Amino acid sequence: MTLTNVSMRVGIGAALAVSAASHAYLYVHGYRHIPTIGSAFLFQASVSFALALLIVLGGPGWLRWAAAGVAAGSLVAFALSRTVGLFGFSERGWEPAPHAALSVGAEVLTVLLWAATVRWRMPRRVAGGLAP
Repeated sequence: MTLTNVSMRVGIGAALAVSAASHAYLYVHGYRHIPTIGSAFLFQASVSFALALLIVLGGPGWLRWAAAGVAAGSLVAFALSRTVGLFGFSERGWEPAPHAALSVGAEVLTVLLWAATVRWRMPRRVAGGLAP
């Protein structure tokens, strides 16, 4: 296990944990009363915390893919809640502040770190074949 691999695992785990903490905070402070959305916030927070911990502790690589999927799904849900609505729920702008911005930033960072990890593991192509 290389230092870069450990750094990426810690980065993905930390970013995902920030998103989870923000969703958990919002769940406790009012979102739990919103039908469907409240349950979704609790589910997102629980799954994200679990994934973050398992990734940091060195779980299998597929957990990073799951983390990217959860983060991307949260970003899609955020976008829907600001445009067409999601299960009858909608919000405007970056409210509730600062949690909307924290969550989006953490989720974007999770996806970017995952993409960097995937790119870093891909074999490089050179003229005439793969690099050694």
